[in-house]
Amino acid sequence: MRYDVVTIFPEYLEPLKLSLLGKAREKGLVDLHLHDLREYTFDRHRTVDDTPYGGGAGMVMKAEPWGLALDEVLAASPLNAASEDSTEGAEPVEPAADTRPLLIVPSPAGAVFDQAMAYELAEEKHIVFAPARYEGIDERVLDWAQESFRVMPVSLGDYVLYGGEVAVMAMIEAITRLIPGAMGNPASLEEESHTGGLLEYPVYTKPAVWRDREVPEVLLSGNHGAIARWRRDRQIERTLERRPDLLEAYPVEQWDKKDRRFLAERGVHFANPPKAAQKKAKKSPAVQADTAAQADTAPQGESTQPDTAQPEANS
Repeated sequence: MRYDVVTIFPEYLEPLKLSLLGKAREKGLVDLHLHDLREYTFDRHRTVDDTPYGGGAGMVMKAEPWGLALDEVLAASPLNAASEDSTEGAEPVEPAADTRPLLIVPSPAGAVFDQAMAYELAEEKHIVFAPARYEGIDERVLDWAQESFRVMPVSLGDYVLYGGEVAVMAMIEAITRLIPGAMGNPASLEEESHTGGLLEYPVYTKPAVWRDREVPEVLLSGNHGAIARWRRDRQIERTLERRPDLLEAYPVEQWDKKDRRFLAERGVHFANPPKAAQKKAKKSPAVQADTAAQADTAPQGESTQPDTAQPEANS
């Protein structure tokens, strides 16, 4: 994966060279290039902004520095080089949409970044980030860029920052850790919040007692089935309390009998689904592993298979 970031504050992104991100660079998993937008100006003040046409508050980032910077980034793109190799000796053609570098423009008007998007972006080969300042970038830059880039405005959420650099750092970290080999323990990705559709369960480490607060006894029991059930319950409980919207969107076929009982105790009930839906139900690997662990401790004759049903709130 190659990342290019064009910014007026390249030093802002230096922390991306530290910790696990730094190790990913050392392993050759990612290639990070920071570009100072002011290097593409020609006046003595290195001006990158000007007043908006039509009036209004704030300043707008000028088109010319951005155009020159993106020209240089495009020329160095590994995708561009691959395209040239594949068409050597052939008539020049317009690049296919899926072979162009992805240009992400942090913007409160963009699609909201989430874990699903991070997984999709981790499949890319070259991502260019254009974090804006002031009132944003001259719109003509984005119009022009679509000739050579796949332009994608992306938002971190419904709020406004001083600039897009913070958003870029968050996205690069979220994307990079999903690249194979970038995590020290890949298995940890499977148990994180949002990966399986629910929030992560609480975690504890030594000592077993700290300031009169004890680690839950079940985690010290060595009973893997009971531990798996406790963690699953805590995931559901935490998601219900903090992000009920995620619970509503969770695939109904992935709720097993114990899940439904746990939810019913908290006022969430299920309607009986059509039998056809039960036959078509498929479970995720994470739920399969959890159900297998539960089977070790389930009373004889009690099924741990999911009963696909739609949750319905108490009236």
